Amino acid sequence: MSGKKTIVIIGAGIIGVSAAVWLQRDGHDVTLIDKAGPGEGTSHGNGGVLASCSIVPVTVPGLLRKAPGMLLSPSQPLFLKWGYLPKLIPWMTRYLSHANAADVGRIASALTPVIGDSLNDHKALADGTGAEKWIMPSDYLFLYKNRAHYKDDAFGWDIRRRNGFTWDELEGPAFHAYDPVYSEDIGFAAKLSDHGHITDPGRYVKDLAAHVEANGGTILRAAVDDVVQENGKATGVRAGGETIACDTVIVTAGVWSGPLAKRLGVSVPLESERGYHLELVEPSATPRSPVMVVSGKFVATPMDGRIRLAGIVEFGGLDAPPSRAPFELMRKNARMAFPGLTWKEEVEWMGHRPAPTDSIPIIGEAPGINGAYMGFGHHHIGLTGGPKTGRLLAQMIAGRTPNTDMSVYAPSRFAT
Repeated sequence: MSGKKTIVIIGAGIIGVSAAVWLQRDGHDVTLIDKAGPGEGTSHGNGGVLASCSIVPVTVPGLLRKAPGMLLSPSQPLFLKWGYLPKLIPWMTRYLSHANAADVGRIASALTPVIGDSLNDHKALADGTGAEKWIMPSDYLFLYKNRAHYKDDAFGWDIRRRNGFTWDELEGPAFHAYDPVYSEDIGFAAKLSDHGHITDPGRYVKDLAAHVEANGGTILRAAVDDVVQENGKATGVRAGGETIACDTVIVTAGVWSGPLAKRLGVSVPLESERGYHLELVEPSATPRSPVMVVSGKFVATPMDGRIRLAGIVEFGGLDAPPSRAPFELMRKNARMAFPGLTWKEEVEWMGHRPAPTDSIPIIGEAPGINGAYMGFGHHHIGLTGGPKTGRLLAQMIAGRTPNTDMSVYAPSRFAT
């Protein structure tokens, strides 16, 4: 190990908090800075699934052909605030350029080392922190109307198979025997084992952060304005009108990482993929495992006293308020998937997934600046890949060589 360091982590979601836990285990002094506090943003509102198999990006072949129809249909899980379109076009053009089989294969190969063993990564992260109680090993099912509907998704399943995933097929009565909560219209499931879910993602991240603090770490609520550099080295962070000195800085601020990355010479084309969730509180029945209902492209996850429905992609930037239509669509989809279900109340939420144009996270050291690292851009898989990302960053900072080829995640691919 290369000696004790003073490290400031900007952003206290799952990635920043994971990095903090692993860095403390290496003996470093850690400060987490977040404008809202730990686990308040996307790390609170995500679907809660440790979705190791979610290696297939949104940009599959044929997306360009399908997207206009999806945007114009109120029953499709893709939304756009049309006034935002002019600002979105440069990002969208680059994003859609990856909607081909070769790029999808390359992206899936890059995502697998970060998310492919998520349940064990979370267990290793949470061990001894008090946050273990929120981790629930489980299956993860993709639900289809029938076998023909499943076969329409053959491209994605082939990519999963090539990356080492296996699954069981449950058809008709076999699926309904596994979980009777679903509509008879759902007649086929692909069931992956060795997955898991978090029964309260926000409290999970808060418990991890509390462990960091209990072990001598500092947690500050402040907005970070800049990273201080001297002679090609990061020496501090400017937050809330003061400068906090440090040896190493890590930017893990999700979709808000872009401006800080730019100050470090990395111009990541990053857009907010606005995600929604609808919680059904005190439901009359609960699914046995988290599922992806493929027809509605939403996830239903059993959580502490509630079912969380999450999904939807909306492009509309960081500032616009939530739209009503995504909530209505999730409500309609829930009634179709769980026809007999009742619940006491609902909780609505909207947040921001950080989506780089190439669908591959940015993990590693900023080019040309000693001691400045980045870990963001995990679009739909931040919770799933957070622990591994934090561990990879800790290994790099300690001068150890990760057993993963880090070049595919390098910030230098977006160097200005």
